[in-house]
Amino acid sequence: MKLEDKIEKANVLLEALPYIKRFSGKSVVIKYGGSIMFDEVLKKQFANDIVLLKYVGIHPIIIHGGGKEISKWMQRVGKEAVFIDGLRFTDLETMEITEMVLSGKINNEIVSLINEAGGQAVGLSGKDGNLFTAERVKSKKNQDLGFVGDIKDVDISLLETLSNKGFIPIISSVGKNKAHETLNMNADHVAQAVATAFNAMKLIYLTDVQGLQINGELQSLLSIDEAIQLLTHEDVKEGMLPKLTCACDAIKSGVDRVHIINGTIPHATLLELFTDTGIGTMIEGKNP
Repeated sequence: MKLEDKIEKANVLLEALPYIKRFSGKSVVIKYGGSIMFDEVLKKQFANDIVLLKYVGIHPIIIHGGGKEISKWMQRVGKEAVFIDGLRFTDLETMEITEMVLSGKINNEIVSLINEAGGQAVGLSGKDGNLFTAERVKSKKNQDLGFVGDIKDVDISLLETLSNKGFIPIISSVGKNKAHETLNMNADHVAQAVATAFNAMKLIYLTDVQGLQINGELQSLLSIDEAIQLLTHEDVKEGMLPKLTCACDAIKSGVDRVHIINGTIPHATLLELFTDTGIGTMIEGKNP
């Protein structure tokens, strides 16, 4: 390695130092999703990034969904996916498949990758330790969605215990209601609720796009007021609308900053947290 390359690496570490000092001891909730879940290289890089965060004193909490993987497994068993207002209709069989994929396959894979990278990950669903309490929801037109829920309460005691003892919680977006029915929940909403309940310093959404783009331009930094105004913009649609909505709700509920970044960029989480410019969109409160 040339001397210039070694100096550049030292400069990178020095750039990260003030952020490490600022974030050490704080909690960061990361919603893991998008194409990164299907790329072997990116998955391993993500796992390494999470382990590094833990080793520098940051407490990462990972929330994940897995809609594409659920659809794939439904197709394998010959069951057609039905969507109402963008939400998956979830009958009992679909719920069983969903729980198998999220809490069994995807969650176990993330745990294994992080442990292989040198971390201590623990796999959970919202049912474990009564972590999440949810309620059944209906569509905008009041149509039955089956076993689909919206998170109403988060008991963070288990997460606090795990984080304080050096573990990294990996949580699938499956919970239960007061009738003890298992419910499928939107992972974006779950991440926002966990970040709020945990009083997290940051909430990060990994996506397949560069961040929030308006008229083709990346919005690198937004105040909460600016973000709220953009909720009705024509460029904020499909997958970005629920993320921006959750971001605004998180900020209003006390989370310091929310980041929407492209998870397909190698080491995206580290680049967003530990560099001066970041790589995506950061939304902050009025008094950051």
